[in-house]
Amino acid sequence: MAFDAIVTRAVTVELRQRLLLGKIEKVYQPESDELIFNIHTKDGNLRLFSSVSSQNPRVCLTDIKPDNPPSPLPFCMLLRKHLQGGRIVSVEQKGAERIIEISLETLNELGFTVSKKLIFEIMGKHSNVILVDMTTGKIVDSIKRISIDTSRVRQVLPGKLYQYPPVQDKIPYDEISADDFAALPPDRKAILSKVGGISPAVATQLSEIPPHDRRGWLDGLISDIDGGKAVPRIYSDADGKPGDFHVCDLADFEDCCVREDFDSISACIGVFFDRRDSSNRAKQRARSSIKTVTSHLDKLKLKKQRLSEELLKAENSDRLRVFGELLNANLHTVSPGADSVTVLNYYDGCEVKIPLDPRYSAAKNAQLYFKRYGKSKTAVKEKQIQLEETEAEIAYLESALTYLENAQTTEEIEGIRNELAETGYVRRRKTGFREKKFKAAPMRYETSSGLEVLVGRNNRENDVLTLKTAAKNDIWFHTKDIPGSHVILKTGGGEPSPGDIYETASIAAYYSKGRSSENVPVDYVNVKNVKKPSGAKPGMVIFTGNRTVWVNPKLPEGR
Repeated sequence: MAFDAIVTRAVTVELRQRLLLGKIEKVYQPESDELIFNIHTKDGNLRLFSSVSSQNPRVCLTDIKPDNPPSPLPFCMLLRKHLQGGRIVSVEQKGAERIIEISLETLNELGFTVSKKLIFEIMGKHSNVILVDMTTGKIVDSIKRISIDTSRVRQVLPGKLYQYPPVQDKIPYDEISADDFAALPPDRKAILSKVGGISPAVATQLSEIPPHDRRGWLDGLISDIDGGKAVPRIYSDADGKPGDFHVCDLADFEDCCVREDFDSISACIGVFFDRRDSSNRAKQRARSSIKTVTSHLDKLKLKKQRLSEELLKAENSDRLRVFGELLNANLHTVSPGADSVTVLNYYDGCEVKIPLDPRYSAAKNAQLYFKRYGKSKTAVKEKQIQLEETEAEIAYLESALTYLENAQTTEEIEGIRNELAETGYVRRRKTGFREKKFKAAPMRYETSSGLEVLVGRNNRENDVLTLKTAAKNDIWFHTKDIPGSHVILKTGGGEPSPGDIYETASIAAYYSKGRSSENVPVDYVNVKNVKKPSGAKPGMVIFTGNRTVWVNPKLPEGR
C-alpha cells in the first residue's frame, strides 16, 4: 500500500503546518465511508478529507466541495455535536504507525472546555475514524464499529476504552540502527519483514541502496519531510493510469513510468486516488441503474418476441376469409350439427377441410370466419404499431445501457440516471433539494488538423449537441446500427480532409457499444440531413444521404 507510515508522516507535517489552531466550522459525510471537515485557519478556509474505504483509505486536504445526502448520517451528526466550533491544538502521528491524531478543545453543553481526540487509522480494510474523550480515554463513537463478533483482539465501540491496534514484530523505520540496517540482505522481503512502517515499493528502493548507506538515505528523507522539502510524486503508465505515489524515489517505477511532481502531499494524494478510483466509483454507482435498464430490456425483448409471433399469426389469417367464402358457396352441402366439412377450394383446385362449430349453422360459421378475419386485419395494424414502439424503446434503452457501461465519472452516471428518471424508467430520488437545471457539457477532442470534435455523454446531451449546438454544415457521426454517442465534427464551413473523417469516426466507434471490436461501421452525414421525429425519445433521430466508413475504435493521441 502506497500510504505507508512515511507518507503518513508527510501528511501529518502538512496538516500540522496548515491546520494548527484552526476552528472546525462544518462536518460533512457525503458517503458512508467518507468525511469532510471545513476548517477555518489563519490561511483561510480549508477542507480536510478522510476516507476509510478498504481499497483507498486516506487523509489529506482537498478542494472538493462535498455533494451531501439530503439528511446527515448518524456519525456525521455526532461529530457536529462534539466538534463543531472546536479548535485544533495538535496534530501528531502515533510513532511509526499509519495513525494521525488531531487533538481538539471544544465546549460541552454546560460551556466548559473539554478535550477530544479525532483519530484517523489508515490501515486498509481496518481503516477507521474514531472520536475519543480525552478526560476518560473512552470512545465516543467511530465511523466503523468493531464488535467482538468481528474481532476478538480489539473492539471499537462507544463507551469502551480506546486501545491502539496491535503492533507488529518489527523495528520502526525511524528507530532501526545503522548496523541492523546494514546487516539485512539486499532483498525486499527481508527488509519488509524486519523494518516497520514502510511499503513494499520503499523496501525495493532500500534493497538497491548499498547496505551502509540505507540509514543515511532514510535519515535524509525524514529530514526533508520534517523540513517541508520532500517532493511528492506520482508514477503513471503510458495510458496515464497511476501505479504508485510517494515522497521518495521508487525504483520499481522510475524506468517504466512517467513521473509527475507536486508541491504538496495532499495535492499528490488527491490526484492519485481521484485518477485511480473515479472509474471504479462510477461503475459502483452505475450498477443499480444498469440492473434496472437490463431488466426493462429483458421484458421489452420478450414483448417484441411475442408481438412478432402474434403479428406473423395475424398476417397468415387470409385463410379465414377463404373459409368464409367457401362456406357461403357450399351452404347446401353442410349437414346440420357437423363439426367439419370438406369442399373444393376453387382458388387452387384442391379439396380443403373446414372446421365448424356444430352449435351453429353453416351461414353462421361463415360469418364467424369473416369476423375473425376482420379482427386479424385490425390486429396486424395495431401490433405493427406496438412492435415499432417496442423496438424504439429497446433502441433507446440499449443506448442508455451503453452510456452507463462506458461512463467514467459519477457526474456522467447522474446525468444518465436523471435522463432515465425523466423518461420514466427509474424512480426519481427524493433528495429534498431542487434538481439542478440540465446543462450540456459534451466531451471535446481535436483532430490532427485542429478541427474540434464534440461527443455527447448521454441521450439528452446528444439532442442538444445535434439539434442546437451543431451548425448545418458540421458533420454528424454515429455507429451504424450500434448504440453509441452522437459525435459532431465542427467544420467551420470548410471541407474536412479524409483524415479528419476517419479520426472522428474512430472517436464515434470508441464511444459506442462496439468499443472493444474492430472494423466498426460508422455513418456520417451533414447535420442538416439529421432530423428528430415528433415524439421520439431523447437521442433518437433519423437521417438521409449518409456515407459509411469502417474504422477501429480509437481516441486521438494523448487522450
